[in-house]
Amino acid sequence: MIYRANSDVETEAIGKKLAEMLTNLGKKRAYIAMRGEMGVGKTVFTRGFVSHFGRANVKSPTYTIVNEYRVGGVNIYHFDLYRISDGDDLESIGYHEYVESDAYSIVEWSERVPEYIPEDAITVTISRVAENEALRDIEIVGGAI
Repeated sequence: MIYRANSDVETEAIGKKLAEMLTNLGKKRAYIAMRGEMGVGKTVFTRGFVSHFGRANVKSPTYTIVNEYRVGGVNIYHFDLYRISDGDDLESIGYHEYVESDAYSIVEWSERVPEYIPEDAITVTISRVAENEALRDIEIVGGAI
């Protein structure tokens, strides 16, 4: 699926739509591999995803590496792997325990450690539209959605 967003509000709405789709499918666990250059809207998309469950205050985990949200009985782990360089770094934060738990794991910069992306991951790629830098194309693939 490819969506076009004209604003942060629309990007959030697409994130929320993915959460609604997973909920409607009865999926309480998913790995969402976020891709896109810096500042393209990955955290904005995540804020929309998390808002489906009733929380609006979502911040980038750039310095903490992972933010944990428990909303409506659902666990959501939001990772930023930009500063991660290898598997040892992931081990030091308990990455496997997070992503193997009954939760949604939303992972920005997942492409930095491709060997740690599960086969059933949902990949969300956000890119700027060449003709209009304010527009975003958001492609969602995989994960049997």
